Amino acid sequence: MELYIGLDVSLASTAICAVSGQGKIVMEATAASEPEELVAALKAMPGGVVAVGLEAGPLSQWLYRYLTDAGFATVLMETRQVKGALKAMPIKTDRRDAEGIARLLQMGWYRPVHCKSVSAQEMRALLSARKAIQQAAINLELSIRGVLRNFGLKMGRVAKGRFEARVHELTEGNPMLEAAANPILATRRALRQELAGLEKALRDHAKEDPVCRMLMTMPGVGPVVALTVKATIDDPARFRSSKDIGPWVGLTPRREQSGERDIMGQISRTGDVGLRTALYQAATTMMHRGRKNWLTAWALNVAKRRGKKRATVALARRIGVVLHRMWTDGTDFRFTREDVAEAVAA
Repeated sequence: MELYIGLDVSLASTAICAVSGQGKIVMEATAASEPEELVAALKAMPGGVVAVGLEAGPLSQWLYRYLTDAGFATVLMETRQVKGALKAMPIKTDRRDAEGIARLLQMGWYRPVHCKSVSAQEMRALLSARKAIQQAAINLELSIRGVLRNFGLKMGRVAKGRFEARVHELTEGNPMLEAAANPILATRRALRQELAGLEKALRDHAKEDPVCRMLMTMPGVGPVVALTVKATIDDPARFRSSKDIGPWVGLTPRREQSGERDIMGQISRTGDVGLRTALYQAATTMMHRGRKNWLTAWALNVAKRRGKKRATVALARRIGVVLHRMWTDGTDFRFTREDVAEAVAA
């Protein structure tokens, strides 16, 4: 008997549901969310396992590798699509979610998700740590601005290097405000030191990586953007065309059509938010600073017709496409259209 297995993974336990090729529930079980327990439960199934499906999530990529190594054809399923399908169920439980995942797998109505390599996941962990520390430092700065504002003390625009001196200047002579500000400043100082260390480590990684060095030949693309692109895409060969990058990262307009109604909305914002943010930052930098090139000229022409904000989003989408093509072809960025035409002709 052919079996399609659905796994609904939580931190402590995993609901398992096996359905036949005709959609009949064959077996339901629960196991600990540990690779050894799940492999043993799957091997005990009364039939041949055709495929194992699980929703992409925090534990899914870890379990995916173990299940694949154990010989099971494992599929990571896109979270947004699975959640949309499971909303049709009037009662939501882990058992029913596992059944729904198994039925989606059996019908073939799912979109597979790429399981990133270990090195890509490690780099993403480093980038996530940098982002968390950076956000914590920003939150502390906003907090101290709010405390001082209650007393009519306005920080104003101040450089990061002068932030601490400006706070001391405003709180001088008030022991209570100094007692409130000093611990926040000490914590901010420690966070900034850790952030500087992480950014140095990221710069070193980018300098040593040949792919990142190639990507950084494009203006506006620094170490963080290059590492984010490399860690998120992971394998450029999994895209049939470089133009698929835009929809995949959520930088194309969403569309809602029904009968006479046809609405083109804002960007879809699907996909990885970190990569989308990195591409937008690279586009902003390219529009305002750095060496001008054919992409900048194209974006400025779009800005004249559609406005600067839409032009920046369009430039971010095109930067993603060009970076993927550079990575695929193994070529540096070409600053003029003449260089591009010569390369194509060659």
